[in-house]
Amino acid sequence: MAEQNFVDYVKILFRSGKGGAGSVHFFRGPGTPKGGPDGGDGGRGGHVILQADPNEWTLLDLKYTKHLFAKDGQPGRGGLKTGSDGDDIVVKVPLGTVAKDAETGELLLEITERDDKKILLPGGRGGKGNNFFKNATHQTPRYAQPGEGGVEQWIVLELKVLADVGLVGFPNAGKSTLLSAVSAAKPKIGDYPFTTLVPNLGIVEARPGQSFIMADIPGIIEGAHEGRGIGHRFLRHIERNSVLLFMVPADTDRNLQKEYDILVNELREFNPELLDKPRLLAISKADLIDDDLERMLRETLPDGVRAIFISAVTGKNIQQLKDMLWGMLNGAG
Repeated sequence: MAEQNFVDYVKILFRSGKGGAGSVHFFRGPGTPKGGPDGGDGGRGGHVILQADPNEWTLLDLKYTKHLFAKDGQPGRGGLKTGSDGDDIVVKVPLGTVAKDAETGELLLEITERDDKKILLPGGRGGKGNNFFKNATHQTPRYAQPGEGGVEQWIVLELKVLADVGLVGFPNAGKSTLLSAVSAAKPKIGDYPFTTLVPNLGIVEARPGQSFIMADIPGIIEGAHEGRGIGHRFLRHIERNSVLLFMVPADTDRNLQKEYDILVNELREFNPELLDKPRLLAISKADLIDDDLERMLRETLPDGVRAIFISAVTGKNIQQLKDMLWGMLNGAG
């Protein structure tokens, strides 16, 4: 997924259409110079609708869109003719898209299922024509309803990548290397911070007939929950993952417990519910240490989480890792 083609945040002014006005009209015809009211109702204003597009992985198509306005409903006419409804605006978005009020941050809706099609802003209702208001005591009403106004609102669309397993770690923890080793994904890999600037997805085949989606989430830095680095842009993608695979390199300058604790704290500060997800700790780059050092490092592993030493370069324990993840995704661990 090319960095310039991956867009996970857009802010757009949406407006639904206003309803058409009801008609004030009276029937006139041969032999009926003063007929009764026959003003029709106004048409509904167009909705603003978000629709799932399972073939899309980015909000790129909306990157340069600043305004999207649905059409207004048409007014009613004589002869009990209802005005036509305004055309809806249907915006196709990737699975995992969240719509929020740009001012308050209030969650408006989420698109998470392949057949999701949800009204973001409803169009205004059409006004009733004067025929609607006639009754036994008031047979010639000379008024009708105006159409209901549409809704105008600045809305933020955010994409939270949908994946079974999310890789969580600091820059250079070996996440991209692991993803490239276990799937056909080809993320950019380099020995410098923030090699990965956008999420990369890969399909991992654990065993024949057993596969899952793994997401290489851009590296967390300490203080990411406060917006440091690219902050929330990184962390929000983790919210959609079913299992979290924490990755700490064996050659870290800090001890394994401290590095893991910092990662856990970043998730806790951003969204405590993330810690309810099943998690596994992979000690990456195990090819850089010998057996004696690995035994020493095992004594420093954090409590309460299963851990495995791996090397994406040599393949050490990679199959065991895939089996463990498959088991966790299917309730076996």
